[in-house]
Amino acid sequence: MGTVAWEVGNNVQEALLIPDSVHEELSAQIRLVAPQFVCVPYREEGDLSPKVADAVALLRWVGGKRFASLIETDAPRIRWLHTASAGVDHVLMPPVRKRCEVGTLVLTDSGPAFGIAIGEFVLAWMLAVSHRLSELHDQKQARRWQSLQHEELYGQTAGVIGLGPIGQGIAERCRAMGMRTIGLRRTPTAAPFVDETVTGPEGLRRLIGESDWVIIAAALTGETRHLIGEDEFIRMKTTARLVNIARGGLVDETALITALQKGELAGACLDVFATEPLPLDSPLWDLPQVHIAPHNSSGWARGLRERQRQLFLNNVSRFAAGEPLAGIVDVSLGY
Repeated sequence: MGTVAWEVGNNVQEALLIPDSVHEELSAQIRLVAPQFVCVPYREEGDLSPKVADAVALLRWVGGKRFASLIETDAPRIRWLHTASAGVDHVLMPPVRKRCEVGTLVLTDSGPAFGIAIGEFVLAWMLAVSHRLSELHDQKQARRWQSLQHEELYGQTAGVIGLGPIGQGIAERCRAMGMRTIGLRRTPTAAPFVDETVTGPEGLRRLIGESDWVIIAAALTGETRHLIGEDEFIRMKTTARLVNIARGGLVDETALITALQKGELAGACLDVFATEPLPLDSPLWDLPQVHIAPHNSSGWARGLRERQRQLFLNNVSRFAAGEPLAGIVDVSLGY
C-alpha cells in the first residue's frame, strides 16, 4: 500500500496525523525520510486543524482513542493507520474494521518492538519466583536470617502460547536459561528459539500438560477468548505456574481463581486482567501465590520507545515510496 506526494489536480499537500505528545520528536525525522508530507499534530480532545481533512495516514500512540472518529468522519482520506501497540483488539473498532475489510484502509502494528522488553520482564518474573526473591526481601525487612530452597529454571519446560514477535522474544530468553521450549501457533511452521511447535486443541493440551511455565503471548480474538479455562487448569501440573502478559480475556479469571484456591497449579504471574485496573475486591489480590503487575510488562523502556519510532519511520518511508508496509494486520485473524 503506498501513496503519492501531491493530490493530482489541486496541488494539496498530503498530511500525516501525529499525536501531539510525540509530534515534536517525530516530525523532524519524518521530514528526513518523506519530505513530501506535512506532519499535522492532533490531540485526543479539542479542536482539529483544517489540515486533518488532507490526511492520508494516522499514527495512534499509546492510549489514544480519537483515531476511530478521525477515520470515520474527520479524515476520510486516511488509507493507512499505524498503532504503537502490539495487540490490536482495542484498535479494531467498527470504523477501522469496516474500512480494512473493504480494502480502503491498511492497519499496521508495532509487535516486533515489544519482544525484548516483555521477554526480559517475563524472565525476571520467572527468576524472581523460582528463586523466591520476594520472600528474601520480606525476610530482610523483618531482619530474619533464614535460608530458603530455590528452584532452577534450567531443564524446566516453558510453554509459550502465541509465537509472534513477543512470544519469540520470550522463548529466546527461556532457551538462554537452558529451558526446553514448546510453542503453540496457528500453523505448524517452526519458530526461532522453540524446540517444538504444536497446533490446535490437541497441541494446546499437550503444551499445558508438559509445561512447568505456561506463558500466554497470544492475540485476543473471538477464537482465543477464554482459551485457558477450567479444563486447562485441571490438565496443568500442580507445580506449574501461569504467566499472562497478553490480554486478560484469554483466561477465564473465575476458573483461574478457583484453580489457585484448589491448588491445581502452583501460582500465577499476571500483568493483564479481565477488568483493568484490577478491582480492589478481586480475590487475586489476596492469593499469596499470585504476582500482579499493572499491565506494565513492557515497562515503556527507552529502548522500546526507540524501536516503536523506528518501526513507524520505516513504514513512513515505505508508504512514501509506494512499497508494501511491514507489520500489516490481518483483520480476519485479529493480528
